[in-house]
Amino acid sequence: MRRHTRLTAIVGLAAAALLTLTACNSGTPGTTPSDGADGGDEALWEVATDVTLDGSPTFDAMTARDGVIIGVKNDQPGLGYEDAATGERSGFDIDIARWIAASLGFSEDQIEYKTLPSDARIQGIVNGDIDYYVGTFSITDERKQDISFAGPYFTTGQGLLVAADNTDINGPEDVAGKIVCSVTGSTSLQRIRDEYDPADAVEYATYSECIEQLTQGTVDAITTDEAILAGYVAQNPDELKLTGEPFSEERYGVGLTKGDTVLQEHINALFTDGGDVWTALFEEHLAPSGIEGTQPEVDPVS
Repeated sequence: MRRHTRLTAIVGLAAAALLTLTACNSGTPGTTPSDGADGGDEALWEVATDVTLDGSPTFDAMTARDGVIIGVKNDQPGLGYEDAATGERSGFDIDIARWIAASLGFSEDQIEYKTLPSDARIQGIVNGDIDYYVGTFSITDERKQDISFAGPYFTTGQGLLVAADNTDINGPEDVAGKIVCSVTGSTSLQRIRDEYDPADAVEYATYSECIEQLTQGTVDAITTDEAILAGYVAQNPDELKLTGEPFSEERYGVGLTKGDTVLQEHINALFTDGGDVWTALFEEHLAPSGIEGTQPEVDPVS
């Protein structure tokens, strides 16, 4: 199967990547590893100093506040997850958000994370409630009418999650007449409604609520990006499984204030020059769940 990679080899590659990164200096702001770090994500970069982004109102607001407010998800294992007991945040998206903040001159203690559900992301950016958003945010032409995107920094596809013993659903064409769950405001929810004729497409604010409905048997499947679903399978492989192949292309971007091209160009340059950092984060957070991927090229700024 395409998803089931040789995880032992992947873990070995991840470890090698981390050792390599802590031993070298890329010379790119925001991608230089910290010589004093003793392992962990901090070893992959250092906090930049004397940063200037003339013409970026978002950066001006961060500087005046002496801190950055980042919109994120909190219920997506491997991507954006918050431990309910400790409050610790982890995942690929969280570390992408931290990496960007460091490149802008902000350390971890200057970051405020704000959890926003899918249907509140755009308004949070438009209202200035957050400086940028990193949370499985697909770049679409419709969304670009209201906000701008940096990236993409990851590409995945819409998939289906079912109970481990389900043999009836093997692809999107099999959801006709079934009950499918997704989150309000997602592209996945709209696509499944428009193209695959489910008996019902129920929506909740979070995917964890969909997981609860699936395990209780009140819905037949959950649909969203495969990278999100794989995290839940990794948490509970005895009860959940991915089925079929991805049936869309979802390109994750960093949501920004519309027209802030200076910040957009800064983040795009970070992604372009920081391939080693990207690879190490991918192998740490996503490869162990069986996801395959390579870093995409960023879109031209327009």
